[in-house]
Amino acid sequence: MSHVSPVAVALSRETLTRAALADLVGAPRPLARLEVVPASPSTNTTVLRAALAEPDEWPHMSAYIADHQTAGRGRAGRSWATPAGAALTASFVLRPNVPRADFGWAPLVVGLATVRTLRRAGVGAFLKWPNDVVVESGAKDIAEWGRWRKCVGILCETVPDQDAIVAGIGINVSQSASELPVPHAASLATLGAATLDRVLLMRSLAAEVHDAIQAWESGGAIRSQVADACATIGWDVAVDLPGENPVSGVATGLSADGGLVVKLSSGAERVILAGDVRIRRA
Repeated sequence: MSHVSPVAVALSRETLTRAALADLVGAPRPLARLEVVPASPSTNTTVLRAALAEPDEWPHMSAYIADHQTAGRGRAGRSWATPAGAALTASFVLRPNVPRADFGWAPLVVGLATVRTLRRAGVGAFLKWPNDVVVESGAKDIAEWGRWRKCVGILCETVPDQDAIVAGIGINVSQSASELPVPHAASLATLGAATLDRVLLMRSLAAEVHDAIQAWESGGAIRSQVADACATIGWDVAVDLPGENPVSGVATGLSADGGLVVKLSSGAERVILAGDVRIRRA
């Protein structure tokens, strides 16, 4: 683990407030609306309900931040919890001007924005299809992860009856190794990031999400940028699928709809639209 001073951790865990981030709101700034609360069970759950009830109050590029998320949700109903003040947890309301059929790209586009945020903070981040951000930083191999460590989880959910997405991003910021929940997890602190300042990280994240969504709306260039940042491409993988046997092969690229293309041992290709990816060989 990289040495991080107790002072840096303490400063990172100072309470986030809207006042500290107020200059992110209003054109030409990246956010249309910003809410910051001391605590929330799940930022995605809160924002989904709010956007469903009052869509006009939650325009494109609204953000909802919880200083402490107490019952975060991941894919497939998984839980995600952190010590108070140790993570950056934000949910964005996105109403992108793209065909609804392209919404499968949302976690990858948001993931690319998050990768860029972490790289600005000095961390060599990559995407792990479909919705994680990882760093190759382990001293030893871990089954199904190799030397990759997860430092960010992303959960994108469509708002019922709206052309809108709620994109939840949870970044592990100041956790020590003993505060991380699983061996394959990491935080910016354990990765030796240049900053643990959650205000600076949120400023960067809001700008990167804004720019990535604009690029997504502008055409296909963002897709090649996503592919370039996707570490999963080239891995020998097993993909766990809902209600099916795992699919094994080499991840060779991304499909037009954001799926993972896996070349099977038979030479045939299978496009995976949803699943959990495991490394078969470190």
